[in-house]
Amino acid sequence: MARRRPLAYLIDAPVYVFRAYYSLPDSLVDPAGRPVNAVYGYGQFLCGLLERERPGHIAAAFDESLTSSFRNDWYADYKANRASPPEELERQFGWCKRLSRALGVRTWASGRFEADDLIATAARRLREEGFRLVIVSRDKDLAQLIGPGDRWWDGLDGPPLGPAEVRARFGVAPRQIADYLALVGDAVDNIPGVPGIGPKAAGALLARFGSVAGVYQQLHRVADLELRGAAGLAERLAGHREQALLSLRLATLHAGARIRCGGDDLAWAGPRPAALKRLFGELGIGERLRERCLALKS
Repeated sequence: MARRRPLAYLIDAPVYVFRAYYSLPDSLVDPAGRPVNAVYGYGQFLCGLLERERPGHIAAAFDESLTSSFRNDWYADYKANRASPPEELERQFGWCKRLSRALGVRTWASGRFEADDLIATAARRLREEGFRLVIVSRDKDLAQLIGPGDRWWDGLDGPPLGPAEVRARFGVAPRQIADYLALVGDAVDNIPGVPGIGPKAAGALLARFGSVAGVYQQLHRVADLELRGAAGLAERLAGHREQALLSLRLATLHAGARIRCGGDDLAWAGPRPAALKRLFGELGIGERLRERCLALKS
């Protein structure tokens, strides 16, 4: 019998920090009166995941800036629709990184590569070493990384999704997610896409032609699609070729970050008690969460 491939959990940490910040009251404060609600909520999430899953290998990726990604070099308006996090949240992101490290979780952040790209980099390396992946996120961009044996999982709500379930949810295969976003755009990241192309048309195009490259290679066949307005669709694609190709570049995850992300780097050996006690002491976070974190075992 073939040995089952090991699992590695890769966490899109900003999703859970933001969720905690906006769902928990800012009356949760440290001894200096500064809010610690995001740290508390993120700590509950991460401690709960470690308790339930007992991962052999795990890492958390963070973002450093909304404006310093290499994608901003290609498109100045990338994520320009997003406001910078308030100061009290920026401060808590630093504490959340410390908490991840104190819990023994490999932690990455980069001024040039986004959290998604750091996860993509690790995913490529870990696959080479024979790992299956659990991508812990709600971000559909990361669904493009899901291959056979992998799972895309919110970590809080709903079951993990494999390649077939990802296809059922989005109407395209995981490997087509970036192409899909290149056509329909992404309001969250301010990726323009092609005006007038919605999910149904994008799904039909990718089902027929496979990719954005395939669409443009066979643009003369788009009008033959059994789809309402197919002739106009071909015209829109022709008129927005450069925008579609730019959108594809923006939506595609890049796996070239220089991070330590091999299996040995991600091996989880449990929390670091001294670091945990020091951080919880500084922040004055509740005794119950502190004891839960300290009780974790690999």
